[in-house]
Amino acid sequence: MKKILYIFAIATLLLTSCEDVVDIDMATAPPKLVVDASIDWAKGSDGNYQMIKLSTTSSYYSGTTPPALGATVSISNGQGQEFTFNDLANNGQYICTNFVPVIGQTYTLTIVYDGETYTGSETLFKTPDIVNVEQKDNGGFIGDETEVRFYFQDNVSEENFYLVRFDAPVLPYPDYDTTDDEFTNGNLMFGIFSDEDLKPGQILDIRLHSTSKRYKNYMDKLIEVASGSGGGPFSTVPATVRGNMVNQTNDANYPLGYFRVTQVDHYQYTIQ
Repeated sequence: MKKILYIFAIATLLLTSCEDVVDIDMATAPPKLVVDASIDWAKGSDGNYQMIKLSTTSSYYSGTTPPALGATVSISNGQGQEFTFNDLANNGQYICTNFVPVIGQTYTLTIVYDGETYTGSETLFKTPDIVNVEQKDNGGFIGDETEVRFYFQDNVSEENFYLVRFDAPVLPYPDYDTTDDEFTNGNLMFGIFSDEDLKPGQILDIRLHSTSKRYKNYMDKLIEVASGSGGGPFSTVPATVRGNMVNQTNDANYPLGYFRVTQVDHYQYTIQ
């Protein structure tokens, strides 16, 4: 019995010793500019108010996102108009109140920050209307989820790419999906959201964006990385996901993020 207790004591000591905290000294790369420039024109609005957020990367253990202050930010269109974005609150949120969205127009974002110039361009495409929303209570893979399906009519005369965003009280953060009309050109298309925790009376917020092909491909990569595809919990990001912003002064010091311009159809559905 003494031997058994002795062995048990050693085993317990070994197990508890595994709980020691190990601090890893990680190298910190020079900060990069992070561009959060989502110019979204909600249907039914004039689209005049827009905001671009600029920040910089920080160390792994920082826990904060430093704002990029003192930048010069503007968007120009093909007609020679220029829209200036100002950081009025000095918090890295650059605001414009006279932006003019026009379907088919190509816009160029120019940022001058820390002595370097960054540019990116996108075209604004027309987004179809959400024409119908349906609910099914036996959705999901095994029929135990509340499923909401919304429909929209694809334009047969052009190649289309779409971004869908769902916001629901059962989600800690928005859920994104992408699709295109490669095999459904001109058809009535749909998007689906399902969750076993959805309850009657809750609001499911649906946003449909019509995007460029490049932005769809960019989001596909981000969604794949965020979902952890291709690796375990300690796997690293396979590669840096680069957007459409280019450093015209120093190509090696490329920024992170993307400049997008989309029209948005917004639908709030109440779960039945």
